[in-house]
Amino acid sequence: MSTGDFIRRTIGAVLLAGWGGAAIAAETPIPPFKDELFSQMTVLQSSDGGTFKVIDYQEMRDINGRDREPEKRVKDAYVSLGVRRAQENETIELPGRLLDVTRVGPAQGAAFTVIFIHGRGGDRRLGVNDYTFGGNFNRLKNLTVNNGGTYYSPSVKSFGEPGVADIAALIRQAFEQSSGRPVILACASMGGFICQGISRDAEAVRYLKGMALLGGPPDPQFATTPLAKLKLPLYFAHGSADIVYKAEDDIAAFRKLRQTGYPARYTLFQSGTHGTPIRMVDWRELLNFILAGKT
Repeated sequence: MSTGDFIRRTIGAVLLAGWGGAAIAAETPIPPFKDELFSQMTVLQSSDGGTFKVIDYQEMRDINGRDREPEKRVKDAYVSLGVRRAQENETIELPGRLLDVTRVGPAQGAAFTVIFIHGRGGDRRLGVNDYTFGGNFNRLKNLTVNNGGTYYSPSVKSFGEPGVADIAALIRQAFEQSSGRPVILACASMGGFICQGISRDAEAVRYLKGMALLGGPPDPQFATTPLAKLKLPLYFAHGSADIVYKAEDDIAAFRKLRQTGYPARYTLFQSGTHGTPIRMVDWRELLNFILAGKT
């Protein structure tokens, strides 16, 4: 049985009590949730066998049209707040360290785990804010918890070796507490340095299912890392007008990977800036790609 088939059967077999009290069984790894608001984006260009897409992004529509207060509070239709009942702030004990996290979902037995790493100036609050970034983190929380998963938003105190060690320990703990079910690491902006460090940690990547890089720094050495050698799925999202980390740099890296048949996808938001990926990325598409593990 392939990894993708195993995941589909595992998640599909779990009856999940939805927030309205109805039980559902997922026919795909992650079934639709508010797709009419978050997933129906216009594809301007598609190449590399459909693994590279350029998405139409317009600030007036995708910020001003979605938000009640631009960049501060999304319109109510974009959020479902029942998921807050599964949300806890906690300080977890890891080997030799303490780590502040917000956990959404069960502490043990998760069908899968998602860990989001914020960028410079952020902390655990950023990745669980229901109303900012167009409600996209609220959707991620619902997609995860409604399907039996657990979501972690940790406060990263360092983007160097200590921070990498903290997240490596969290990844291993999540893997063990879920009896070896998939763990996905998503890193935004400067948090990408955490993903880079994890990709070089031969022990940590053993516990990962895949990785997402959202507007992060390019890694010219990625192809030599333990993560790359395992061919773990990799999802890129970037804004074409990002002046912090230029999209062209990791587009080149993506295309080199695809030439080797590496399981990677790239979503480029046309005219998007540095914060666009965490506002606009389609979390359902991202999670299903990594969980399925297909090219």
